Amino acid sequence: MAPLVSPTPTQPLRILHLEDSELDHQLVCRALKKDKLDFTVTRVDSLAEFDHQLRNRDFDIVLADYRLPGFTALDAWTVLKEIGSKIPFLLLSGAIGEPAAVAAIQLGISDYLPKEGLDKLTRVIASAIEVHKAKAAEARAVAELAASEKRLAHFAQHLQTAIENERASIAREIHDDIGGSLAAVRLDLSWLARHAPSTEAQDHVTAANDMLQHAIGASQRIMMNLRPAILDQGLYPAIQWLAESFQRRSGVKTSLLTNNPAINPEKHLQLTAYRTAQEALTNISKYAQCTLVKIDLSDAEGVLTLEISDNGQGISQEALDNPAAFGIRGLKERAKVVGGWLDISTRPGQGTTLILNIPLDEKTSSHDEADFL
Repeated sequence: MAPLVSPTPTQPLRILHLEDSELDHQLVCRALKKDKLDFTVTRVDSLAEFDHQLRNRDFDIVLADYRLPGFTALDAWTVLKEIGSKIPFLLLSGAIGEPAAVAAIQLGISDYLPKEGLDKLTRVIASAIEVHKAKAAEARAVAELAASEKRLAHFAQHLQTAIENERASIAREIHDDIGGSLAAVRLDLSWLARHAPSTEAQDHVTAANDMLQHAIGASQRIMMNLRPAILDQGLYPAIQWLAESFQRRSGVKTSLLTNNPAINPEKHLQLTAYRTAQEALTNISKYAQCTLVKIDLSDAEGVLTLEISDNGQGISQEALDNPAAFGIRGLKERAKVVGGWLDISTRPGQGTTLILNIPLDEKTSSHDEADFL
């Protein structure tokens, strides 16, 4: 049994025994030796010495009598927590009553064993250490998961920034190269319109000019989608432009409310809200089959909130759980990057509501926004 108790196979179990009775201490040592436990033990009987030993030496477990001169084991437990030690703490005492034992364990004390049950001491110690090791492993797993999620968030942030930068670069190229060429063509068509020798030639120039206007409009829409320059005018005007464009294209009545038309969060938060609204309206136009869309933008109580709801057919749980549903997942990841979160409420036949919340005072991790917007 003994090898199972020691936290490492290469050293004896190091016990700190808080006990004012030398006789009881010897009984404890005898019980442990009887079980052939490989151990070292240090006995203390004052709170000050208990504190001193914990601060200056390493132990694997504490065995503590409940009542000692001038203090109790609960005071020792408080000292242990103040020091920051997380070693198992086992009450080994005379009868203290069930309420006291339950209260002690609720505080976090590992276990309680009456002194009359010393024949069980080694087994109880082993159990306490195993539980301690399991909790430590769980804590490490949680910490590793948190670190992994943090790295993933940083990567998502970096990726999102790269995407926005690339979009801005493409938009500039469209503006400078294609836009410049289209402008030159328009000048030439104007010249041809003034000097066309026949009506037939005029008709061809007019048709070419119509196609040119279509191409100019398409390039402007593409540039707007790639780089939302409308955000330079503020978040509310940008969302308003999205809503008006959506209503014009889809024919779905769209309303926009806000508590603050001058709402002006940081640029990267504006971009997150804008892209969320853009993606949500795109999904609505594809799938919702609705007749009404409501958008509510607010900055109440230090939180930027964007709520978009429709009265369409809703989204099934199967669709929400679809691992290929990258649109919604992407929106949630985008929200997390800026310290926010995104909720979706939907029921079949009763529409869908998407809510984006971003704390405005949240200190999000550093982000690369200088090259976009």
